[in-house]
Amino acid sequence: MKIAFIVSEATPYAKTGGLADVAGALPHVLSRQGADVKVFMPLYRDVRQKGIPLLKKADRLSLGEAGQGETFALWESLEGGASVYFIDKPALFDREGLYATSAGDYPDNGRRFAFFSRAALVALKALEFSPDVFHVHDWQASIALAYLKFACAGDPFFRNTRTLATIHNLAYQGLFDKSILAEIGLPETLFRMDELEFFGKVSFLKAGILYATAVSTVSHRYSLEIQTPEFGCGLDGLLRRRSAALTGILNGVDYAAWDPATDRCLPANYAPGKLQGKDVCKKALLAEFKLPADKPEMPLVGMVSRLAGQKGLDLILEAMGGLFSQGLRLVVLGAGDARIQQSLETAHRRFPSFFGLRIGFDETLARKIYAGSDMFLIPSRYEPCGLTQMYSLKYGTVPVVRATGGLDDSIREFDPAEGTGNGFKFADYTSEALSGAVKKAVRTFAQKPQWSKAVQNAMAGDFSWERSAQEYGLLYKSLIGR
Repeated sequence: MKIAFIVSEATPYAKTGGLADVAGALPHVLSRQGADVKVFMPLYRDVRQKGIPLLKKADRLSLGEAGQGETFALWESLEGGASVYFIDKPALFDREGLYATSAGDYPDNGRRFAFFSRAALVALKALEFSPDVFHVHDWQASIALAYLKFACAGDPFFRNTRTLATIHNLAYQGLFDKSILAEIGLPETLFRMDELEFFGKVSFLKAGILYATAVSTVSHRYSLEIQTPEFGCGLDGLLRRRSAALTGILNGVDYAAWDPATDRCLPANYAPGKLQGKDVCKKALLAEFKLPADKPEMPLVGMVSRLAGQKGLDLILEAMGGLFSQGLRLVVLGAGDARIQQSLETAHRRFPSFFGLRIGFDETLARKIYAGSDMFLIPSRYEPCGLTQMYSLKYGTVPVVRATGGLDDSIREFDPAEGTGNGFKFADYTSEALSGAVKKAVRTFAQKPQWSKAVQNAMAGDFSWERSAQEYGLLYKSLIGR
């Protein structure tokens, strides 16, 4: 199978979120499983500054016919695994951030990612790589399917190509003014409700949903949720119409990179059956956040999150006093919304002996939180997949989550009587429901044999990319067979 990934970010090259983790891991696993995978992404300033060795494949590829139109260079990464290619257009991508600065989104993002998407099609032809499956991710790459349908119609190079659009977060749709269509060389007739128009704007993501052979999301539960008005972000009707072509595949984790037995960021390593190092990590984490360490029987709850409305911080702030009365301590690492940050800082001043807070993002500290906490809290309003619960499971830190999206797919309620399950869940988006789930976890923590079983179950879970890649492989084969 020949697979082309079109994606706006991928580790280790450039990252703003979980999309990069997926695009960084999945192609390499697919390659190991026998697929021929080529990944295309922009050549950002971030990539250049990392000093990753690159080989120039083409100097002046043109978007127009007979060499007319804008040009770009094409580079290939010399690192192993799947082939990764970079669209080099400094005027569009040699910038401070991938999509935005602290002042907000770049106003020309529509043009930037339309250029990238169209250039990826040109690059495929330059490389003489006619893909069996053209796999686009989120709004930044979805517009490529509009070019494939309208600009490449009848091109024998793509005659047998099938397409898959993966939605990582439906809330981000790539909305631009009507004028963008003429600016990026697409028919203005697409500004219709049954095409790319969306409440007076042009939606790049809608191109993926409309024109792809199939559409996927990053968990089964999320594929169902986005077909409802509550989670559909105005596209639920279209997604219901495409429900026969819509599926959900849970993201995976790279256990070579996430393993408490080998993680160099931890003050002590540990493994299932040899958990002494986890106690060392807990003591170190309490010291890191300047919290008292005199009561080891008091559970330590961790949270690593963007400070965004989606993430349920409002529930935590509302329930905080009651949570601490249950006899626990909480540490939070994150950055984002200024109002949420201010509220957390106020709570930190109010509960200095119970609540540790670090504003910003620090991957080393994040790993210490996964390892040193007893429980991991994810009370999201919605969560397409989530990776933090998978990291915490591997590190023997039992998740307490809201039953939504990938959280519901990956966490099973712990049953003390049966000794089954790997976490604790609550359904209603209320502080009372959150407090109830935490209370169950705290009670279980006090029963050491039961808690040991919950930790054992958590660490035994398999959320590896190998499993997810096999599911993608089956989906690709079904597309090729259509």
